[in-house]
Amino acid sequence: MSRVLLKDVRPYGEGEPVDLLVDGGLIAEIGADLRVDADEIVHAGGAVALPGFVDLHTHLREPGREDTETIETGSVAAALGGYTAVFAMNTDPVADNAVVVEHVWRRGREVGLVDVHPVGAVTVGLAGEKLAELGTMARSSAGVRLFSDDGHCVHDPLVMRRALEYTRALGGVVAQHAEEPRLTVGAQAHEGANAAKLGLEGWPAPAEEAIVARDCLLSGHTGGTLHVCHVSTAGTAEILRWWKSQERRGRVSAEVTPHHLLLTDDLLAGYDPLYKVNPPLRTDDDVRALRQALADGTVDCVATDHAPHADQDKTCEWSAARPGMLGLQTALGVVVATMVETGLLDWRGVARVMSERPAEIAGLADQGRPVAAGEPANLVLVDGGARWTVRGAELASIAENSPYEGMELPGRVVATMLRGTITAVEGKVRR
Repeated sequence: MSRVLLKDVRPYGEGEPVDLLVDGGLIAEIGADLRVDADEIVHAGGAVALPGFVDLHTHLREPGREDTETIETGSVAAALGGYTAVFAMNTDPVADNAVVVEHVWRRGREVGLVDVHPVGAVTVGLAGEKLAELGTMARSSAGVRLFSDDGHCVHDPLVMRRALEYTRALGGVVAQHAEEPRLTVGAQAHEGANAAKLGLEGWPAPAEEAIVARDCLLSGHTGGTLHVCHVSTAGTAEILRWWKSQERRGRVSAEVTPHHLLLTDDLLAGYDPLYKVNPPLRTDDDVRALRQALADGTVDCVATDHAPHADQDKTCEWSAARPGMLGLQTALGVVVATMVETGLLDWRGVARVMSERPAEIAGLADQGRPVAAGEPANLVLVDGGARWTVRGAELASIAENSPYEGMELPGRVVATMLRGTITAVEGKVRR
């Protein structure tokens, strides 16, 4: 394993630039103008050094839809976006058994650009009726800890209760797609003035909020650990804030996506399916509430919900389009634009919501660690002052469905390092 000297970096964007020596997969030394032998020297030009990002919610589409993304292309996008660990879900066949999760885990190791952790299904076939082989997946070589019926709500309260009880015994987490299906039949957009104007069936905010409230109560009752996926409403943020303030609150965490921090349902005016997503884009009030909830810790972390789709599934009429957006390479830029440039977070805050908290939630001992001597060298270097224009065709994913097409975003990944090995530098990956 090579020795790498990172010249002129600023851990957490604080103080004067220092040098950081990486040796044996660890941060060996940090100091001003280090005079050491190294196999490679990276001149970082004052870039911010942060722990590598961890994404609890991404779709790599393998197995099943390799025409839209593969573990390899998704890993490339992740490394270029500053990620050192991602949690992959929603495959075909469904990851409800050890065979599928072990395939994803092994393929991720073969690619080697980012740690790929498979997410196991909660129920067989995502049908919401019978628990999947949770114990078998947890004890497999993939060591599954996060379970989700992503895209499908575990809507039966008894099934959800059993899932929380069982995963508690396994040391696992149930990640819930909070959507009461009886309230969202035919839904195409956030239920509000814009949906009414456009003639689109509405997706009401209480459909999310009711499930979140119920599952917080179930978590408190069972002692099971709940993670709420892609929080999208101000009401959900208030429920979480209230629940976390209670003494008997159970173990509940939550994520917000970059697109729910920036985009609103005003963008739907042109019926452009690039903006179709589940849960849908909400209102300005929701966006402001979610930003504040992320800043104050009510919402724990940012997760991309990276969802590549084939061109024919996005360049079609709105009602036929698949919901979902690319996110791995643009997440940092959106967080900088919405949270750093607005003064809601500093760079330590970025580390908290994109590295530390997601690693803690997932139980990853070697990710999200401090930028300090003796710690694992899972790192990202960021040029916080850079700006770049998003072009879907230029992103690493096979698909091109970015909702930020043509938008200028702040913050650029200079380099990503996984266990002391540079995986991406200056916009290119290293094999």
